[in-house]
Amino acid sequence: MNESQARAEICRIGTSLYMRGYVHASAGNISVRLDDGNILITPTDACLGNLVPQELALINSGGEQINGSPASKTVLLHRGIYSANNQVSCVIHTHASHLVSLSIRGIWNEADILPPITPYYVMKVGHIPFISYRRPGDPEVATMVIECINKAIKTGKPIRGVLLDRLGPVVWHQSPSMASAVLEELEETAKLWLMSNCQAAPLNDEQIEVLRSTFGAIW
Repeated sequence: MNESQARAEICRIGTSLYMRGYVHASAGNISVRLDDGNILITPTDACLGNLVPQELALINSGGEQINGSPASKTVLLHRGIYSANNQVSCVIHTHASHLVSLSIRGIWNEADILPPITPYYVMKVGHIPFISYRRPGDPEVATMVIECINKAIKTGKPIRGVLLDRLGPVVWHQSPSMASAVLEELEETAKLWLMSNCQAAPLNDEQIEVLRSTFGAIW
């Protein structure tokens, strides 16, 4: 994706997420890795529903800002994700309400914040590990997420996101639209899980195996 396309797509995705309640106020950030290796990222404290293409921060591969407004405080995390997985072209972080609520109320377990309660959660999202609380922008978060990515790759089950305790999800994929779809499915599954009072039965092993064999689900 070239720079002009990426600027427009980040703004489009930001507006879409904001209008549908997946982000609020100035919480959250979006980045895209360009064809030349540079990274475009939303500015610090920006409202994702009101982004301006020319104000997005352009960061080079060494982490230096080239132009735009000051980059999001989470830029180190975004750069870490890109360095750990060369298939990733977009990272999205939000403070999605149901997922933040889940982290406060109690996740399913450290390796999987939610049980596999729907087939599309298994197919489109997959395993989502939990990252214990650190302050916003803490460099240690990047290290912790990179460790999760590397561990998952070694097991043959790469992950598409993590949940930061009390700060919400960070998801990634090969394009902004694909990353946004992961975020939405993840947030809606958290909503369903909470609506069931965290009692919904997960799919059983046989049902999950059918999703693997039929759709190539990674679970």
